[in-house]
Amino acid sequence: MSSRWSDLDRPPLSAPRLRRALVDGGGWRAVEVVERTSSTNADLAAAARRGEPSGLVLLAEEQTAGRGRLDRTWVAPARACVLASALIRPTPPPSSWPLVALLAGVAVAEALRSVADVPAVLKWPNDVLLSGRKVAGILAERVEDAVVIGMGINVSVRADELPVPTATSIAIEGGVADRESLVKETFRALARRLAAWSEANGAPDAILPAYREICDTIGRDVVVELPGGSRMQARAEAVDDNGRLVLRRADGPVEALSVGDVVHVSPVS
Repeated sequence: MSSRWSDLDRPPLSAPRLRRALVDGGGWRAVEVVERTSSTNADLAAAARRGEPSGLVLLAEEQTAGRGRLDRTWVAPARACVLASALIRPTPPPSSWPLVALLAGVAVAEALRSVADVPAVLKWPNDVLLSGRKVAGILAERVEDAVVIGMGINVSVRADELPVPTATSIAIEGGVADRESLVKETFRALARRLAAWSEANGAPDAILPAYREICDTIGRDVVVELPGGSRMQARAEAVDDNGRLVLRRADGPVEALSVGDVVHVSPVS
């Protein structure tokens, strides 16, 4: 069995250092690091159902059954990614909770920009892109009166390890591939964004201006794959105050979508 230090480009995370950074003044109640799990989101969903209080962050060095949006799998080598979930029990009205997924996307993109030194942008609703390719995915799930926010960020994944050609990593893009620093800044940014959203009682203005500023989908021609297998081509005109993508078809009708898989087919004009 290989050592956790067998690949010096992929050192293990230090739970004590992360706790000092994120619990002692970092906005979180507890931080746990496990060597391997099937899914950090599944683990925290189970914890939420058991009554676990808000503010727990769980990180895994490796996942065996990670999930992304639309039930996609997330596969990555051990210690090559940030694989993490956070459990929160929001105080704003549940009608505003869908904005948490967009809020998390902004936090991850902000952390990538500041710590990894890469120009991260968002593809609606919350895929994080570098050079047009996906570097991070986010999955926010409601579990009774809680929300579990999961994320996977490709940090030191090499080109021959990418699961699909539309993916990338911080290392491939020439950024600073330091997982521990990225974890600290990601969850600090997430805590700041959640606090501002909570203080505003879930008001869209607490997050959507920042989201729209870095959403690379707005202004593009897109193809959207819809649940059930149908597709539509349209112009992405805006993101409304409910976090929905506002689309205009070529023949004129406007539609606002809350779910769908977007493919960018034109540059922003």
